[in-house]
Amino acid sequence: MAAHPDTIVLKRDRDLEGRRNEIWVRRGLLALVLLIPLAAVFNVFGQRPQTHVAQGAAASLKVYSPERVRSGLIFESRFHIHALQELKDATIVLEPGWLEGMTLNTVEPSPVGEASRDGRLALDLGHIPAGEDHLFFLQFQVNPTNVGHRSQDVQLYDGDELLLTIDRSVTIYP
Repeated sequence: MAAHPDTIVLKRDRDLEGRRNEIWVRRGLLALVLLIPLAAVFNVFGQRPQTHVAQGAAASLKVYSPERVRSGLIFESRFHIHALQELKDATIVLEPGWLEGMTLNTVEPSPVGEASRDGRLALDLGHIPAGEDHLFFLQFQVNPTNVGHRSQDVQLYDGDELLLTIDRSVTIYP
């Protein structure tokens, strides 16, 4: 049998004499590391979308989008407008938090026009007849250096008349 190196003390290093509690410290640290993926499974760090609904006399609006996302994540937001009355010039206006630190990859179907309303993104959807639905999607990627909390309010206009507002926000984790 080979001799052990001079720097190893068998009672301390092999038999853990005087170090019995250290195993619980190691197990505790491992449990802390395992809590991160467990928290992700329960959507603590985001991506699972939530639905926000606003109802008015002229229309209803549903926004289906995550409230918590991670840096680098690609996600989609769905906007569903149901016109209860004819909307001659439907426009969705998005707070800057929808684009700040994010890359807008696609808008499908494409809006009739895009503009800025006091620094907010305005998507002109055009005419929506009474009783009809308009559904469109925005695909985003969160920029890797983006972290924090942003307002993502959504407003539905018919021309210059404000019909509905949805107050929502997003939290971006590293």
